Amino acid sequence: MSPPREGKRSAERTRCTRMRGHALRPIEIWVPDPGAPHFVNEAHRQSLAVANSPGEKDDQAFVDAVSVLNDE
Repeated sequence: MSPPREGKRSAERTRCTRMRGHALRPIEIWVPDPGAPHFVNEAHRQSLAVANSPGEKDDQAFVDAVSVLNDE
């Protein structure tokens, strides 16, 4: 991988300076990779656990009630 061009680095520094001037700072957030095999297996395991739990109907009713996608 080639190093970034000087113009790109300069533009990034300018953007960072501007953002810091607005009392903002950069942070790095690590999130699960949904394409990773472990993630897929664990998501499947958890969904089965919820689907087979005694409170599944109440849990799903709650999710439906608070869902912004539940227009019906």
